[in-house]
Amino acid sequence: MEELVKNIVAACDAIKADIVKTGSNKAAEARVRKATLQLEKLGKQYRKDTCAK
Repeated sequence: MEELVKNIVAACDAIKADIVKTGSNKAAEARVRKATLQLEKLGKQYRKDTCAK
């Protein structure tokens, strides 16, 4: 569970780092889209792990 939370924080940090660049940088926009998809998967895994208890 601790590793999952670290991955969620890392995904949020990646989004924060690139979100400020998205106005003029298409590569940053693509990285943000990819990171949000990963964050969605991690969120679903977190919900699955916490509801199982």
